Amino acid sequence: MIMGMTRQKIAITLPEEQVAAARRAVAAGRAASVSAYISEALARRDADDDLAESIAEIYAETGLPTEDERTWARRVLGIQS
Repeated sequence: MIMGMTRQKIAITLPEEQVAAARRAVAAGRAASVSAYISEALARRDADDDLAESIAEIYAETGLPTEDERTWARRVLGIQS
């Protein structure tokens, strides 16, 4: 959870399966509340967006990696292609 931020109560509409998933997470102790579950999901989305933006900036400066560079990276990271 993000500490020190002002909170605001809102009403949202979600598909039933997403509500059920949030409630299961609370029941299993993986989230303090449904609000906390949704807040954490939004924070992850923001982080993903920030990462995608950073990667786009890197590619804009350096160009896309070559196939040799991708092969090297997969080998170093232990990723099978």
